[in-house]
This record gives sequence, structure tokens and C-alpha cells, in this order.
Amino acid sequence: MKQKPLLAIIGISLLVFLLWQLPYFGIIQYPLLLLGTWFHEMGHGLTALLLGGKFYYLEIYDNGGGVAYSNVSFSYLDYHIARAITSAGGLLGPAISGAILIASAKNRITSKITLWLLIVIMVLSLCLWIHALLALIILSVFAAILFFIAILRVRKLEAFTLLFLGTQCVLSTYLQIGYLFTKQFERDGRIQYSDTQMIAAHLPGTYWMWAVLILLITVILLYKSYRFYLKK
Repeated sequence: MKQKPLLAIIGISLLVFLLWQLPYFGIIQYPLLLLGTWFHEMGHGLTALLLGGKFYYLEIYDNGGGVAYSNVSFSYLDYHIARAITSAGGLLGPAISGAILIASAKNRITSKITLWLLIVIMVLSLCLWIHALLALIILSVFAAILFFIAILRVRKLEAFTLLFLGTQCVLSTYLQIGYLFTKQFERDGRIQYSDTQMIAAHLPGTYWMWAVLILLITVILLYKSYRFYLKK
């Protein structure tokens, strides 16, 4: 009974891997790169909101980078803890979201709920937090595709979509390994600190220690979500 779900997981994981390794899929890689950035920046913003702070807006740049503007000065947690958690929220946002998408593909009801929830969050972000034209266009296309899939009500298509997006989200951490192990970088002539360095600036430890921890959590989330999906 587990053979078909296992083959689906293997096939989709291989598909995601090939999409990023082969040079022939550049036209697909770029929108997926921007989608990964959206999950990352929304992770920052929504974490700030959950901690009692404010989420102003996010930017997604043409090169695939991005930034989320938030404020946790009014958080119900200590400022340093809230600031560190908000920074970690962007790094773990894709992995947590991906794990939820993969696990929800297990049955028809959770698939429908999660798919519609993703559409609602995406539309809300388009209305409230995204200002850049390119990001508006790309994410509007994604939202339209997801809406079309949702109204078709084809179980296999819904499951494939959630598994593909979930795997893509979790494995997007692979694309930011260099960023994870970066202390600072330059943007528009200004030195910016990475998210791992921001965590280290507010909590004990170094940026590379937090990078290792983020990677370990990502691997665990991927394993747990796959295991739940394959569980009888």
C-alpha cells in the first residue's frame, strides 16, 4: 500500500532536484526562486505578527533576493528574543510551510483546506504587503494557477501540487546554504547582516552555529513530513 506514495515522493523529489540542477529549466527556476523568496520573507513578517509586532511590507528583488520590513519593539517577548525569533522565522518559514504542505497531501480534506489556505494567504500578501510590480505579477500567476487547481477538485492533481510545492519549499534551504553561512553582505553600497548573524547578535552563539541548527531542523522537518505522508 505504501508503494505508490513512496514512488510519488521519490519522483517529485527527483523532479525538484533536476529542475534546479539542469540548465534547461531556467524559465521555471526563476518563478520558483521568487516563490521561495516569498515564503522566506513572509516567514519573517508573519513571525513578527505572531509575536505581537508589526509587519509593514516586503520586497522581492529581480535577482531573487528580498527583505521584509517589520517591528517587534511592541512584542510581548523580550526584544532580543523576539528579534532573534523573527530572523529565524524567515530561515525556517519555507521549511515549516513545506512540511505542512507535504503532510496535508495525505488525504483529500486536508489537501483542500491547505490549498485554499495557501491561496488566501497569497492573495492577502498581494493586497497588503507586496509593492514591487514583478513580485505582484509572478505571485498573481501562482495564485491563479493554485485557484484553478483548487476548483478542478482533482485529488491526484491537488496532492501532486502540494507535494511539489512542499518539497520545493523545504529544499529551497539548499539554495540558501551560502547565505546561511554568511555573516554579512553588501546591498546598494551598504553592509547588511545576514539572518543567522542577526540571531547571533541577539542570542548566544555564532552565526555558523545557528546556520548548522537551521539546517538540522530543516532536515528533520523534511523527514518527519515525508514519514507522516507515508504512514499507513
